Parts: sequence; structure tokens; C-alpha cells
Amino acid sequence: MILPVIMAGGSGSRLWPMSRELMPKQFLKLDGDFTMLQATLNRLQGLNTQTALVICHEDLRFVAAEQLRQINQLYHNIVLEPAGRNTAPAIALAAFTAIKKGQDPLLLVLAADHLIGDTQSFQQAVASATEFAEADRLVTFGIVPVAAETGYGYIKRGQTTELNQAKAYQVAQFVEKPQLDAALAYINSGDYYWNSGMFLFKASVYLKELKAHRPDIHAACEQAMADVNPDLDFIRVDPQAFLACPSESVDYAVMEKTNAAVVVPLETHWSDVGSWSSLWHCSDKNSDGNVHKGEVLSLDSQNNYVMAETGLVATLGVQDMVVVQTRDAVLVATKDRAQDVKAIVQQLSELGRTEHQTHRELYRPWGKSDSLAQGARHQVKHITVNPGQKLSVQMHHHRAEHWIVVAGTALVTINGVESYLLENQSVYVPLGAVHSLENPGKIALELIEVQSGTYLGEDDIVRFSDWYGR
Repeated sequence: MILPVIMAGGSGSRLWPMSRELMPKQFLKLDGDFTMLQATLNRLQGLNTQTALVICHEDLRFVAAEQLRQINQLYHNIVLEPAGRNTAPAIALAAFTAIKKGQDPLLLVLAADHLIGDTQSFQQAVASATEFAEADRLVTFGIVPVAAETGYGYIKRGQTTELNQAKAYQVAQFVEKPQLDAALAYINSGDYYWNSGMFLFKASVYLKELKAHRPDIHAACEQAMADVNPDLDFIRVDPQAFLACPSESVDYAVMEKTNAAVVVPLETHWSDVGSWSSLWHCSDKNSDGNVHKGEVLSLDSQNNYVMAETGLVATLGVQDMVVVQTRDAVLVATKDRAQDVKAIVQQLSELGRTEHQTHRELYRPWGKSDSLAQGARHQVKHITVNPGQKLSVQMHHHRAEHWIVVAGTALVTINGVESYLLENQSVYVPLGAVHSLENPGKIALELIEVQSGTYLGEDDIVRFSDWYGR
């Protein structure tokens, strides 16, 4: 049986302002109706797999859970890292999770932020790789290159190996991101693949190889999994043990050192969406070479990527540009500088701003909130509470709140008194009142919250009880 392991870490800073620290690119809808995480899970349909394990940072747990819930893939299957430690430890957590259940599945390790154009080719490659993984090989998937890319690592193939009519190649060498002349030589030789960062191997075989080559990582992850704390849909590891784990990629820790590595070719359109220019390359374009997302008007403009999250964006007489508009930030850049967007993110951090960390719209365990307007003594939010969910029982020292229901039904408790609010009804929550808000219905509860007071910070919350353990 195959256990998919979805790596949902990373910040995706080159895709700012859409990608933020608390809403990185794997949780965004960049290509179609599903987020990249959801598309990765949907790509598994038709394969004989267990419910996938998703591995992400503690701070991303609620957005990950909500996106799994939306596609009916949420089954206590999110492993939380207290801090990022790269891919080798993350895969070890997944392997130990399976072993602790008395299983030894094939781990299909996938990144949550890749675009793969041909699902059938992907699944055929997985089927071929299964033959070798069952025979205790560590399989990596090599993308058949279509250009001399300098932004990808490469895998040099060695001798051909066949097993039950499945074909693979011994791994001769892993190569770092090359200069252009070297990349051209790789392409012309026909012996190199792009390193996809996708793998298939037995949980026990991976742990055996990890212990042989990086016993420090193996020991730290084993200790971290010795004291697991189940929490709602999450699997929490021992934070102190995991924080002591070295940070290392699976390539460096295992794949470059093992003698059991093979590469299975995968011929499909593939991208790790490392920048806005790469997203332009792999998106459908109009007759002028433009990619338009949202409400966009274009006149005498060619070869641009334009995204409008809210409102209208118009371009006039521009070429080879990236224009991305969100609720609270706008990026304008030439496509050839798109890789440098991370410098903007770094500058925002140095200036003490927050636009690189969060969007105006924030996901919560109960739903989401969107800050519509803010002044010195007031703030207006659009609150969405999912069916059956409840905000914590809380109070505020410095602000009062007004709630106006615009859709659904609200169960409001203020100082122990319960009342139901229907559409177009409102309630006042005085400063210092102990209160809670719940959606008892089967459709989303939407309301407008108006806060007023001397201090409106999120830390002015005293929680008395909370379903989500905050």
C-alpha cells in the first residue's frame, strides 16, 4: 500500500504578494479551481493509496486543515512541525508515524507546490516506481527536461535496470543548479533529468538508510515521535526533540549517499512555480501572450502576467511585466527580475511591516476574518464562521463589539445569556462582557463586526474556554 506524504512547508517568497509566510504558495489557487495542495491530493485519485499525511508548520495548521476539509481529505492526518528542518526530518516523521501503527507502506513523497500537467503520466511513473520500491530501492522521479533550466537541480542517470517490465536507471550523480553552458551540455547528452524532489520508498528502508548515513537525524526524529500528542486533526511531535534535529534535505542526507537509489523518468509538463515568470511560462495565454487572472483590461500590452484579486487592473502599452494586485499590496516588476521579489520581502521584514507575513484575510480554526477598514479607535471585519464551529468564550479589556448578521444564523452568548440572531439582526457586546459566537446551522455564518475602543490588538483577548486548545 502507498502512503502519500505531502510536504506543505516553505514560504514561497518569490510569489509575493500572493504568497505570505502564513499563506504560502501551496495554499493558493494559482492554476485552476483548487489550491496547489488540493491539486496535489486530487492527482492521487485512481491510485491505490492510503489517506495522505500532510506535513506542515505549526503556524499553518488551520489553513491546511480547512483546505483538506474542503475536499473531504481531513482525517487526523496533519503532522505538525514546531519549526522547519527541511525534507529529511519531515519524511522521517512520516515514516515513524506509519511504523508506530504497525505498518510499512511505500512512502510517496510529494511537494504540495508543484504543477504537473499530465496526471496519467504521473500515475504511470508511480506504478513503475512501485516495482523498485517494493524491492527495497529508493526511487526518485526525474523530469525529462525540455529546456536548459538553470533554476533546477539535475540527476545524471547510470545503467538501465529493469524489474517486471518496469524500467529505471541507477542514479549516477546528483547535480546542483548549473550554469547555462553546463545545463546545455546536460540537455544535449540525454543523460540528465530535472530533480523533481519526489520520491517513493518503503518507510523501513528510508529509516534504515537514514540511520546509516545520518544517525543524528534518525535519533532526533525517533525521539520526537516517542511522545506524540494527538490534537483534533493534528499530530504533534515532541517539540524539544524535534528542535534539536539538524536541518537537512533528503538529497544530502540519504539519496546522494545510498547505493540503492534509482531514477524513474517522468515525461510531463512540470514546474515548481518558483517565480511569477515561471508561472507565466506554464499558464495559458491569450493572443497577445498575456496571462490574465481576475478583472483585467489590456490595451497594446504583450507577454504580461496580470493578477487582480479585488477590483480592476488595466495595462496600457507595457510588455514583459508582472502586475499582481491583492487586498493590501501591489507588485509591479519586469519578468526578468521576478526571481528578485524575495528582496522586497526581506525589505518588508527589515522595515517591521506585516505584508510579507499575513494577508488581510486570515484563516482561523472556526473559519476566517477579513479586515475591511481600520482607524485609530475602530476596526471593521467580515467574519465567516463555518457550520458547527464556535469562537472561544472570551472577553476584551479595551474594546466593545457590534455584530451584524448578513447570512446564516448566530448563537450568541453574552454574560451567560444565549440568543439567536438571524439575517439583518444585530447585537452589542459591551467592553468587559464574557461572550461567545457559534454557528449552529448548516450553512456558513457571515457577519460584520465593528470594533471600537482604545486598543484593538489581537492580544486583547482573554480566553476562558476554547474548542481548539488555543
